[in-house]
Amino acid sequence: MGSIPWAVVAGALFPSLALAEASLPTNIFAPASTPAQIVHGLSLFVLAVTGVIFVVVFSLLAYSAIKFRRRPDDDGREPFQIYGSDQLELAWTVIPIIIVMVLFLTSARVLHTVQDARKPKSAIDVTVVGHQFWWEYRYPQYGFVTANELHVPVSDPKHPTPTYLKLLSADTDHSFWVPRLAGKTDLIPNHPNEMWIDPHETGLYLGQCAQYCGTEHAKMLLRVYVESRQDFDRWVRRQQQAPAAVSPGDAAAGQRVFESTACINCHAVSGTNANGKFGPDLTHLMSRTTIASGAVPNTPANLRAWIDNPDTFKPGSLMPAMNLTPKELDEVTTYLLTLH
Repeated sequence: MGSIPWAVVAGALFPSLALAEASLPTNIFAPASTPAQIVHGLSLFVLAVTGVIFVVVFSLLAYSAIKFRRRPDDDGREPFQIYGSDQLELAWTVIPIIIVMVLFLTSARVLHTVQDARKPKSAIDVTVVGHQFWWEYRYPQYGFVTANELHVPVSDPKHPTPTYLKLLSADTDHSFWVPRLAGKTDLIPNHPNEMWIDPHETGLYLGQCAQYCGTEHAKMLLRVYVESRQDFDRWVRRQQQAPAAVSPGDAAAGQRVFESTACINCHAVSGTNANGKFGPDLTHLMSRTTIASGAVPNTPANLRAWIDNPDTFKPGSLMPAMNLTPKELDEVTTYLLTLH
């Protein structure tokens, strides 16, 4: 489907689309994965069909408006009226039906191609859980959990390594959409959904929860890191390791504060008594580029401000301010900075 001539036809009709290929991170006209390429082909085909309809209708309207406009020498009488035309009525009934059927069958073919694709043995499985307002990623094949930043291997077309995503919701409706990798798929409570991606190029791909899910819906961002197989395997090995024991000092004091407050009711850190499930797993927090589901860069200053008062970056966040003293805040921040 990605190589069908629809894209060529649409490109000839709408050359300005070529400018979009110079591309934004969420540009649907620059697909980098098979499902996105299939949707891209369908979108160009629909755009071409509707563009032709627009040109024909606009041309007829313009012709009629110009040819039958009022002229100075008109005698004011009403033009000759034609009541009914079997040919016209047949044409404007049959042609729209044919167009709708073509669009319906084409869309059905695309849905079948994407949703019923055969899953190869080499596929990576990831369970995606949408929360208000962050993403949980479980890697059952590798035995670890992470959050907010999805890592997948690049897929060689000769030896495909697609990633199959099982989509779950922990609370309300969410939607997983990374435009350059695949179409939008909803996460619905008590109704598992599935989708797959097979990125052909390494890099960072951005997306967004595309279903309004509450106050901070706009800051429930998606970051998908597509890596070479070697880099992905190295990342997996690091995620499987427990964090190193902290040295005596502020880090150890911060760990005691962390484990003696409500932090452990929501967050998990491997190798400690923190095993909460309501918030992101923090075992390898400092391996992530951002915090607050992509809202801000993961820097010591931002991390301290986030712990002190999450509303600083994300008003309406479900994470409460812990009301720590400045000393406790510094100690907890120092401890979390050790979680690589």
